Amino acid sequence: QVQLVESGGGLVQAGDSLRLSCAASGRTFSRDNMGWFRQAPGKEREFVAAISGSGGRTFYGISVRGRFAISRDNAKNTVYLQMNMLKAEDTAVYYCAADTGSVFGLATMEADYDYWGQGTQVTVSS
Repeated sequence: QVQLVESGGGLVQAGDSLRLSCAASGRTFSRDNMGWFRQAPGKEREFVAAISGSGGRTFYGISVRGRFAISRDNAKNTVYLQMNMLKAEDTAVYYCAADTGSVFGLATMEADYDYWGQGTQVTVSS
């Protein structure tokens, strides 16, 4: 069983930066690929970024590429999402997720992730 707790969300202005954190517990953190997703009101959940267990590989959704950066600190069992140059369209609930059965690389689909956090709200005012 994996427990994921996100933090760091809030209300910011367009152009600002924000860093989200996701603290994990319950299994060996470094084994699992981790991902960030987001869901805006009335929209489907969207893939944002993923990172391998070692942190050596990352992948980003096209809407955040070049602005967001995912990283992890395995000693702290924490994954981060650094969000820069925020836009109003980045407003959403952001979720951290763990892929405990990864075989073929970094997953971008919701169904590939086994455990989810409760989400943290990010609101960007224009």
